[in-house]
Amino acid sequence: MNAPLDESYWSSRWAHQQTSWDIGYPSTPLTSYINALCDHELRILIPGAGNGYEAEYLWKRGFSRTWLLDISHHPLQQFASRNPDFPLDQLIHDDFFEHRGTYDLILEQTFFCALDPALRGHYAQHMHELLAPRGRLAGVLFSFPLTTEGPPFGGSEKEYRERFSPLFELLRLEPCSDSIPPRAGRELLIELEKMG
Repeated sequence: MNAPLDESYWSSRWAHQQTSWDIGYPSTPLTSYINALCDHELRILIPGAGNGYEAEYLWKRGFSRTWLLDISHHPLQQFASRNPDFPLDQLIHDDFFEHRGTYDLILEQTFFCALDPALRGHYAQHMHELLAPRGRLAGVLFSFPLTTEGPPFGGSEKEYRERFSPLFELLRLEPCSDSIPPRAGRELLIELEKMG
């Protein structure tokens, strides 16, 4: 990792359309997870939301209490232009680690693997702080050897179990069965429930 992964870094990536992670639609493992949700009153946060395709998917299915968080304003503006009826106060331009709030569900779309690996312990702690009692962190993490060439930086099931088990009950941590072809065999579905 050469440059600090700060607002300037990510905004430059968006401004120069260096967004190879953006597949242009909601990822299939997350749409499968969302399709199984029943409680439309859930307060849902999507950190590192990017273009927010999963948020759009939730919104169109009646999950009106959905917030997008991104360190760069570029993707939030793009989301707002595509979804003019979405409440602007639910688009949050902020650093994840500075954000405060309480949520029932936080959806993870490889945001963890885009962060400097030195921040992973802080990530787990902050997720715990943001979740309501028995709140859940669910979504997709990459499954490939940790590298310094990221982002993304990768990780393993063993690391995730060790990282999250002190703070969360691991409900699911398994290979994704419905990844898009370029990511097949490289994604894990997680569902964690806050303890304490």
